[in-house]
Amino acid sequence: MTTACEVLVVGAGPVGLTLANLLGQQGIDVLVVEREHELIDYPRAVGIDDEALRAMQTAGLVDEVLPHTIPDQKIYMVNGDRMILSEVNPTTREFGWPRRNGFVQPLVDQVLLAGLDRFPNATARFGAEVVDLAEDGDGVVATLANGETVRALYVVAAEGGSSPTRKSLGISFEGETRPTDGIVIDVANDPIGTPHAVFGGDPARSYASIALPHGIRRWEFTLLKGETEADVDNDEFVFGLLAPHVPDPSKLDIIRRRVYRHHARVAGRFRHGRILLAGDAAHVMPVVGGQGWNSGIRDAFNLGWKLAAVVKGLATDGLLDTYETERLGHVTQMVAVSLGMAKEMTDHDPVKAAERDRIAANRTPEEREAQRRQAFKPQPKFDQGVVVHTPLPEFKTLPARDVPRLAGSIFPQPQATDTDGVEMLLDEATGQGWRLITWNNDPMAFLSAERLAVLDRLGARLVQVVPKAQLPWARKQAAPGVTVVGDLGGEPSLQAWFDARPVGAVILRPDHVIAAECLAQELDDVLGKVFEAACIA
Repeated sequence: MTTACEVLVVGAGPVGLTLANLLGQQGIDVLVVEREHELIDYPRAVGIDDEALRAMQTAGLVDEVLPHTIPDQKIYMVNGDRMILSEVNPTTREFGWPRRNGFVQPLVDQVLLAGLDRFPNATARFGAEVVDLAEDGDGVVATLANGETVRALYVVAAEGGSSPTRKSLGISFEGETRPTDGIVIDVANDPIGTPHAVFGGDPARSYASIALPHGIRRWEFTLLKGETEADVDNDEFVFGLLAPHVPDPSKLDIIRRRVYRHHARVAGRFRHGRILLAGDAAHVMPVVGGQGWNSGIRDAFNLGWKLAAVVKGLATDGLLDTYETERLGHVTQMVAVSLGMAKEMTDHDPVKAAERDRIAANRTPEEREAQRRQAFKPQPKFDQGVVVHTPLPEFKTLPARDVPRLAGSIFPQPQATDTDGVEMLLDEATGQGWRLITWNNDPMAFLSAERLAVLDRLGARLVQVVPKAQLPWARKQAAPGVTVVGDLGGEPSLQAWFDARPVGAVILRPDHVIAAECLAQELDDVLGKVFEAACIA
């Protein structure tokens, strides 16, 4: 028996399910196969960031995800004496959502699985293990353990860090594995009851204590030399770990306890012909940075619109090469940051811990504020891929100032209004997909018939942003096919963004990345270069 689909996703974890939802939205025939018989029910990740929430918004699932989060969750890094080394508490909303959120992963995974029910072209099958992948000129044939075969145009392997697909393709997985394991203990009826998270850099034994939604508390402890998984099954041992943290460990309602290992590795390639790697199959990192789950969602978000465009015939296969080009550099940075944080907070050398404490005590107010704002977290910014860098314009009507070009970075999402003046987040006001956004101009006035025809095939949105006061006039004058959005002014706002930039138009990709920025009069020429970079057919 052979099943046919356009995209086969191997692994029903958060990355595979997010990708399947994004492809389902685009009408792509997608099948997810998972060797387990049900979703994994134990929490792994505990933090979801603003970029991932915006991806959930794009997938139409953010309202179902939010009830399983703790928005704006503060983190305290402390030493062995419980003195605060640094505080992480970013409270801005650059992308429309809280930048740090605690969450319960199994419940969000259930939301992602249920989301597939919206699409008749998206299916998940459990108890279906892929044992072989064979690529030919027309696609890939996957053989399942029961002898069934699945033919797909493309395969995305998102089956975890031990990825059989990556291993069978002979793709390297360079990096390091920490010599010590850790133990995760999840407890119901949170005995602490505070909303924040604490990472303890105690040289005697490092730990984390994290509040999660729905009254769950997570503890993580480093296992010391000689301690094994057998110790973890011993109540007396576990109670001894928890004794410094709660009055009576024996009264805790322990949900589960698991041993895990710290890895920091990145695959040598993310693409092998028609087979692509995503999530932990492509990269793994220590949990301290809280970016493993989020990095996988970035993979799905970057890859989803590209796969859909290629399968639909809107772009050539070369577009998929930009997935690795764009993701590899950023995720390598994120692994390095996570590894550095893990080493800093889990080093059991008292001398090194004392030096860490000394450095923390001597940080300037500016350095402490940078820690609080989470300035150490690298933001995605692509120098290559589907991005066009235009020269900085030099005209007398533009102030002379040193401003960075933002092509390749994520466009902000402030509050705005729709055409009727109803306030909402920008992506809701403009709609999703490719977007051309111009300030106070009709974008149609700057586009040729040739460019407009391509934009129509892509289902792109032409967006004219005006001050809210101009809405009644602008919506009457708007050309058919142009969406008028009202700007609320102040900071942050679209007017403030354009005020700070020497540009009047931006071209946004479906993943909200700025493909290019330019003056209004340059829009047609720059858009042609974007189409070329995106391999638009």
